[in-house]
Amino acid sequence: MPETKEKIEWEAAALKKYQLIISKIPLFHRDIAKVVVDKKALSNAQDRKSNMIEESDIVSAFFSEVPKAFYSLMIRLFNEVGFTYDEQKLNNQGS
Repeated sequence: MPETKEKIEWEAAALKKYQLIISKIPLFHRDIAKVVVDKKALSNAQDRKSNMIEESDIVSAFFSEVPKAFYSLMIRLFNEVGFTYDEQKLNNQGS
């Protein structure tokens, strides 16, 4: 389970999908992705004043932390593990 400094839990189904997507990221990028997405997902939950990291926090973290060059891989992996994402948000990211 990803570590958090706060008493914030990971929603079980979202955590399962997250762990699966992390396992599918190429080894060379896996540790970096895990560090930045864990940190941003936690921040997203805190911004919502929630004590639960949800799927939307994780998806948002990927959108904001993954370089555009890797978006096609990210979307393929989202679809493989069943993450729900907003196509409009993807198209507007970084604009």
